[in-house]
Amino acid sequence: MSKLRIGVIGTGNIGNVHLGAYQKVADAEVVAICDINEERLNKAGEKFGIEKRYTSVTEMIKNEKLDAVDVCVWNCNHASCAIEALNAGINVLCEKPMAYNTRQAIEMKEAAEKSGKLLMIAFVMRFTDGSRVVKDFIDNGYLGDVYYSKATYLRRHGSPGGWFSDKSRSGGGPIIDLGVHVIDYTRYAMGSPKPVSVSAVAFDKLGDRRHLKTNVGWIAADSTKDDIFDVEDAATAIIRYDNGAATLLETSYSLNVESVIKSELFGTKGGIKSQDNKLTMYTEINGFLADLTPHIGDLKDSKDAFVAEIEHFVDCIKNGTPCRATAEDGIIVMKILDAIYESAKTGKEVEIKY
Repeated sequence: MSKLRIGVIGTGNIGNVHLGAYQKVADAEVVAICDINEERLNKAGEKFGIEKRYTSVTEMIKNEKLDAVDVCVWNCNHASCAIEALNAGINVLCEKPMAYNTRQAIEMKEAAEKSGKLLMIAFVMRFTDGSRVVKDFIDNGYLGDVYYSKATYLRRHGSPGGWFSDKSRSGGGPIIDLGVHVIDYTRYAMGSPKPVSVSAVAFDKLGDRRHLKTNVGWIAADSTKDDIFDVEDAATAIIRYDNGAATLLETSYSLNVESVIKSELFGTKGGIKSQDNKLTMYTEINGFLADLTPHIGDLKDSKDAFVAEIEHFVDCIKNGTPCRATAEDGIIVMKILDAIYESAKTGKEVEIKY
């Protein structure tokens, strides 16, 4: 099989990140792009040298012979774009979260099974250098039985605005946007146990702090001074798993705290913290408590996480390699996200049903 012919749907922030990554993937070529915003579409086309540009997914699928599409649109449209492509016999890489809610995610998986095509979810944290090393330590027994984790993604002043803060398009705020990353990664590192219940609290105390004179680091491509903000600004949750393990989630757009992305995993033989692509292991050596710092900055196979993610997607299609971020994974994470919002709304622990 020659280079895979890829169509990218959505040319906003994350779409541009994916487009840049594809230029470093030898076995794939983006032959067409699609966006409902023609100005943004043309800007991306010029930047990445892509001539075939569409404002309709249907037209792109009809006119281009595509092996796969990469869905980088609003959360509310993940399902419709993915299902249309799958029904046309096209493989799909879909950005996280998998969908707007669990029901849509299940419909996506059903479409993939019916078509016999791959539906991979873009859980990019699984593909960072640090994440791969942590998983290697765990799989080789250095942490023992991993029974607890902390999943932390906090921004002090970090609502991207635009569609991210409009619940009708995003489905929520930092829980579904940021928390999804660390929820998925910690569960993956712990061996993918089955979640059974969630107890959560969400807050709307600080909003998007648009009165501040300082800039936000990550701004949505469609952000304006009149953005809607009707999502949570911070949240915390306890996720319980069927093997007795648990995860503590903390996530925010606005919180009086130091901004940080961090995962911590705790086992019977040791614990490990991952922050800023640096690892610290807490263990015992010769009867002493010891802190170890694995050197991961000079990995022989070091690679940008988005490039690694897309290379894996291409490898799965071309060579039948088992997918490391399946539709089933996406559904399970959506169940957790839905349960967090339900628990925060009702003030009660929510059982996750199957």
